[in-house]
Amino acid sequence: MNLHLTGHHIDITPAMREYVNTKITKIKRHFNHVMDINVTLSVENLNQNAEANVHVRGKDIFVETNSANMYASIDRLINKLDRKILKYKEKNTDYRNNTTSKHQIL
Repeated sequence: MNLHLTGHHIDITPAMREYVNTKITKIKRHFNHVMDINVTLSVENLNQNAEANVHVRGKDIFVETNSANMYASIDRLINKLDRKILKYKEKNTDYRNNTTSKHQIL
């Protein structure tokens, strides 16, 4: 898994980079097939924005949040991303484990 962390109008400090890395482990725990994660942190006026684009097999998942505090934005981002990835994982397993089949005799 590749993690790309960029900042717009903000310098990414080592503490921020470490914070994002520790939070991303939550995503890795739930879903192992994540290929790339692009996280962009930006500042616009008083809003601290965080957005992520996650590339998994067959789909790109995009999430964005904003808050007055950058660390709160990162926390919200990870929570939203975790919910979306779990939803994608459940849809995938439901599709694969579908019990109805064309060859099933009624």
